[in-house]
Amino acid sequence: MTARLREPRFPEPEVPAGATALAARLRALVAADPDRPLVTEDTADGPGVVRTRAEFDARTNRLARAFADRGVRRGDLVSIALPNTAAHLESSVAAWKVGAVPQPLSARLPAVERDAVLAVAAPALVVDTPVDAGSYDDGPLPDVVGPSWKAPTSGGSTGTPKVIVAGQAACVEQVLARADGLRIDRDGVFGCTAPLHHNAPFMFTLMALLQGHHVVLMGRFDAARALAMIPAYGVTWLYAVPTMMSRMLRLPDADWAACDTATLRTVLHVGAPCPPEVKRGWIDRVGAETVFEIYSGTESQAGTAIDGHDWLAHPGSVGRVTRGEITVRDDDGRELGPGVTGEIWMRSGGAPTYHYLGASARERDGWESLGDMGSLDADGYLYLADRRADMILVGGANVYPAEVEAALTAHPGVRDAVVVGLPDSDYGHVVHAVVQAEPGIENDLREFLDGRLSRAKQPRSIDVVDHPLRDDAGKVRRSEIAARAADARRRATADGATG
Repeated sequence: MTARLREPRFPEPEVPAGATALAARLRALVAADPDRPLVTEDTADGPGVVRTRAEFDARTNRLARAFADRGVRRGDLVSIALPNTAAHLESSVAAWKVGAVPQPLSARLPAVERDAVLAVAAPALVVDTPVDAGSYDDGPLPDVVGPSWKAPTSGGSTGTPKVIVAGQAACVEQVLARADGLRIDRDGVFGCTAPLHHNAPFMFTLMALLQGHHVVLMGRFDAARALAMIPAYGVTWLYAVPTMMSRMLRLPDADWAACDTATLRTVLHVGAPCPPEVKRGWIDRVGAETVFEIYSGTESQAGTAIDGHDWLAHPGSVGRVTRGEITVRDDDGRELGPGVTGEIWMRSGGAPTYHYLGASARERDGWESLGDMGSLDADGYLYLADRRADMILVGGANVYPAEVEAALTAHPGVRDAVVVGLPDSDYGHVVHAVVQAEPGIENDLREFLDGRLSRAKQPRSIDVVDHPLRDDAGKVRRSEIAARAADARRRATADGATG
């Protein structure tokens, strides 16, 4: 743990008079049921560390005083580079209690990448080991409303990192304004399957904690354990990404039969386009009313939502706009008609929803883009194509990796697939696929794709691997995969020329 002071570098939002500090919300939960579990670390052998509401509140009071002793003040960032443990959430809440802003980081970041993020964030404190605050007073602190409640980094990016400071103050009125729209009701059981250094699981987990949920944290995703966790704790709200959902669906029927999923009220997924067969599989397993999807960026300018019933009527859609405004435009900024793919642009229509550190928004006439591509139908349902940077131009035709990946993963022998573009002297680029599958599947895959994709969209080359292609949050670094594949192709060409 290291300490470093800095001045706040982002504007403060307007806070309503009489706003309720997040610490006050936690005290109310303690008063209502002090012995109810608030956080549990799940392990392969069952519950590990368990913190009741009263224990969690007392521990975060001590930790907040320890942070203050190390120079943390209102408006400072506190970088948290811990694994999925109760200590991670305690560090976030302790930061709130002194008016600071929690800034989650991967505990596994290479030193070079971590240093680059910290150079942008300039935190007052870096917590990379649990802090021993046992000698500090555990009594309540004066309530303080910080200028923001979270500041995650951009997920899965390469190059210069950016920190995205939420535009909502650390008060109940602003942080929980969206909880109902996310189906995070009061006093449920929240199953977190993904790393807390990613924005979505971090945000949902903290919202659930403030709503009095019993938060169950998986240290590292395991499909069988994630399924067993549902009846073991009576999970009512489960967070997942499509990669996780696919792995869970592939479990033996006996595993599903042994797990009573009746307690589930919501399975929310976000983070990547969901293959139709995965979506249908979950709807079949837990019911259309339970499966819920949202689309939004960490910046949260706007968003959509869709449940399973609506999805069955509009297959492939991520829903209609529920917050802000969304439009689809061409490269010249012209709004496109129904069914035409273009770049997705958003605006909040109100107060700023975020502030960048280390970056500037891609902005045009008051609209902002995160680089996603998609289309709107005549009824206002949004369909994602891919990110603009991931699109592959093959002989003048646009190829969207998500479409090719969905076709590949529809094959029963493919566990996962990642598609990238490789330079080609004839076409400009060609499609290359890396699939997680058993060796020798290539010819079968090519026959399988013949009836599903046009020739331009079919992979010119396929690499078969036996290891996962995405991390526990479903993220993948396409640039690294493309660089490795291009390098392998250059070496093979050189070997052929000299052989």
